Amino acid sequence: MRPIPYWPLSGFYFFHFAFIGAFAPYWSLYLQSLSFDAFQIGLLMSLLHVTRVFAPAAWGWLADHTGRRAWIVQLAAIMGSVSYCGVFFGASFAWMAAVMALMSFFWSASLPLVEATTLAYLGERTARYGYIRAWGSVGFIVSVIGIGHLLDILEVGALLWAVLGFKLGIVFFSRRIPDAGPAPQAADGHSVIQILGRPEVLAFFAACLLMALAHGPYYTFYSIHLVDHGYGKGVIGWLWATGVICEIGVFFMLPQLMRWFRLRQIMVFSFGCASARFLMIGWGAQWPAVLVLAQVLHAATYGAHHATAMMLVHHFFRGRHQARGQALYTSLTFGLGGTLGGVSSGYAWEYLGPGLAFTASACVVLLGLGLVVWKMDADR
Repeated sequence: MRPIPYWPLSGFYFFHFAFIGAFAPYWSLYLQSLSFDAFQIGLLMSLLHVTRVFAPAAWGWLADHTGRRAWIVQLAAIMGSVSYCGVFFGASFAWMAAVMALMSFFWSASLPLVEATTLAYLGERTARYGYIRAWGSVGFIVSVIGIGHLLDILEVGALLWAVLGFKLGIVFFSRRIPDAGPAPQAADGHSVIQILGRPEVLAFFAACLLMALAHGPYYTFYSIHLVDHGYGKGVIGWLWATGVICEIGVFFMLPQLMRWFRLRQIMVFSFGCASARFLMIGWGAQWPAVLVLAQVLHAATYGAHHATAMMLVHHFFRGRHQARGQALYTSLTFGLGGTLGGVSSGYAWEYLGPGLAFTASACVVLLGLGLVVWKMDADR
């Protein structure tokens, strides 16, 4: 049984999600400070997802064919940091779109390959995934709280430098992750297309795509929504962090949850919680207690959902298909789903308003729930 490079992997997760903790809640506020309207903000934020439609699959194919996952992660981390520096040299809509698209092209390469590397080292010990991945949640919490309080004191432009620091942290730890060759598995006899064509795999990917799509208004406009209701940026940071603190609890409880429940049952529960959560955010933002409860549900809507999804991808795509399986998951869910969610959220926010935009998210999640119940294997 191979030793697990715990700290290099954990460090990478910490800074990768610290970057997200600075970017997802606050970048829309920075874009708003540049006088972009809701549609432009939605379009720019969706660019991080657009490149994830095709880039992870391309990087995953390259990693599986060269067997050099670690080198590709390092290259992507360096180039992602270099391309991000473009934000310091322009602020027009076209320039920002070009910089964000290029940065995302490289940034989107890293996580699927690191996920595949982590699961390759874990082997049959996949229940321990949460102990490593939890450090990503810790990074998100440190970032989202710290940046929130920082922006209560400084201008929103300070966000640019904080994000650069997290990007450099990603570079540092990416260079310390040792490569893990794919373990040979019987599934190597099937092509990726054959695996993807199985009804339960199609249902899984479609449901996860719908979950990502439904999060469009949340990841794009949640902070703006709270600012419009009079909440300070420090409070907003704590609300984002509350969800991720609960998410950490789920990651540490993962071994017990997998003993008590089937993966399908956990997935059904997470979809049900997501629908309730979006309705609470859309219609209950004036009540802090409702917002706190909605963020507690993040433990299910992201923590339990993501951990379960990783286990299922690892089950469906084995051996030499691991990197491409993770890349396909990222491309089809966070990439395509996130793109559709980001773009449509701009329209919904502009023409329907926050309440109906989040109601639409709740309805989309229910469609995903129906797919999980209808097609996914009840024995898994």
